[in-house]
Amino acid sequence: MTVFLPWFFGFLIIFLFTVAFLILKKRKVIFTLRSSLPKAPLTKLDLPLFKEEYASDLTVPSPVRPQPQKPEEELPGKYNIDRLVLMARDPYWLYTYWEISAAIQEEFKTNYGPFAWGQSQPVLRIYDVTGTNFEKKSLLEYTDIPISDQVDDWYIQVGQPDRSFCIEVGRKFQNGHFVTLLRSNVVSTPRASLSEQVDEEWMWIEDLYHTIRHQYGVSSPLIEEEIAGRMGIVPLGISSPGFYVSHT
Repeated sequence: MTVFLPWFFGFLIIFLFTVAFLILKKRKVIFTLRSSLPKAPLTKLDLPLFKEEYASDLTVPSPVRPQPQKPEEELPGKYNIDRLVLMARDPYWLYTYWEISAAIQEEFKTNYGPFAWGQSQPVLRIYDVTGTNFEKKSLLEYTDIPISDQVDDWYIQVGQPDRSFCIEVGRKFQNGHFVTLLRSNVVSTPRASLSEQVDEEWMWIEDLYHTIRHQYGVSSPLIEEEIAGRMGIVPLGISSPGFYVSHT
């Protein structure tokens, strides 16, 4: 046993030296490789784009106060003016609107009692005044239309073209007595057919030209062109809708 101990320690020492040599050689190779690599150039770091600020350096902006908008002016619903307006919409319909002031209401209550306004019915009375006037109002034909105190306009179907009408707005009591508050203007519904006048005689353009030429002493052909432009709705050869002259 004592014979092999020197050999064992000798072998162990040789093994340790071998391992140490290999480690040193490996480190030398790594250092050589690192030194052979090209060195990257040093670059200057750019300054930050933003400046550092602290909360104490910041100022809070004052809130922007919105400008008050001007209120849009609206048309008043009433003007405190007594009026009753009548218009013809077409040959068969009329349209009316009105306003009764507080003064008329108070006058009505004074004449007929404080409760007369509530005890009476608002009514539109339509008169056919074709060829007449209100001098003989009692002889005129009329039609009553019950309405409400909450309305101030109305469409009226008359169904009579080419007639004249007038209306009144008033209060009607239970006994049938009617009190006029306002009276409208007179309107006429338009015709719903062609005109009955078919024998109208229109002046010839040539005759009109000669009349103006002799009256003012002008003879320029421009006069005829101007007259023809103004009277272009009447073609040559036509004297009236009821008399057509054919040149064929």
